[in-house]
Amino acid sequence: RAALERYLNRTAAHQSLRVDPDFREFLELDAELPKANQTSTLSGKNVMKIISKVGDRVTSYTTKMEETDQWFEEKTVKTENLDIQLRKLLLATEALVFYRKSLTGHTYTVAKSLAALGTTEENTKLSAALDQLSDVYMKVEKVHEEQAKDDFFVLSELIHDYIGIVGAVKDVLNERVKAWQAWQGVQKDLNRKREAKVKAELAGKLEKVNELKTSIGETERQLDMAQENFEKISRTIKKEYEIFEVKKNRDFKQSIVTYLEKMLKAQENLVTHWERFLPEIKQMEL
Repeated sequence: RAALERYLNRTAAHQSLRVDPDFREFLELDAELPKANQTSTLSGKNVMKIISKVGDRVTSYTTKMEETDQWFEEKTVKTENLDIQLRKLLLATEALVFYRKSLTGHTYTVAKSLAALGTTEENTKLSAALDQLSDVYMKVEKVHEEQAKDDFFVLSELIHDYIGIVGAVKDVLNERVKAWQAWQGVQKDLNRKREAKVKAELAGKLEKVNELKTSIGETERQLDMAQENFEKISRTIKKEYEIFEVKKNRDFKQSIVTYLEKMLKAQENLVTHWERFLPEIKQMEL
């Protein structure tokens, strides 16, 4: 539920997606959501239409794109590296969450064991000291429990979200490649028709020549559209990528500052619990 809420907030914050009819339909839908195989209008791919619909074309041409724009070359490498780094960081934060939860459980066990030991101790003062120590460990256990929640919700979940976002960025960059391939496919189709027209003219097949002229005209219009779509996708990606980087930097800065403040507060609470306990023990005469 929390992840869905974060996703909806991010979508609603986007200038174009917030007015997308599919997004508004999703928010206003009172009935149950249709099954996955019936959600074509609500699927994540539909969000990609602000980039372009060219990528949905049948790309029978598998020409490898030779990147000529240094900006895209740099951002593609940067995005791949960011994805790798985030996945490694996620593993580390998941290990931290597991460690903190284990520490919470072990601290609780110690607290219960001290309490049980205090009830069996015949020395009244020592029994009271053990009870107080048990109370301190129970308070410490609560602090570790809150730390584990902060490890997960503030840090780990942020990284997990951005792994998904970076994956979407990689998909968007791939859509540009598909648009280029579609453009080159139309270009190859046009060249083939022009060659066929020349052969038909040499063979004196006037009817075939007229058919090819009409077809070439249509293909030339398709070529112009494919080129325009590719250039539009490139411009849109550059704009959206800059927005993505600004939001990424802001989100990580805010989350890390919040996380550090919570960890500092937790350490202060731990110190307070122990500082209150030690003077009482020192004054106690066993």
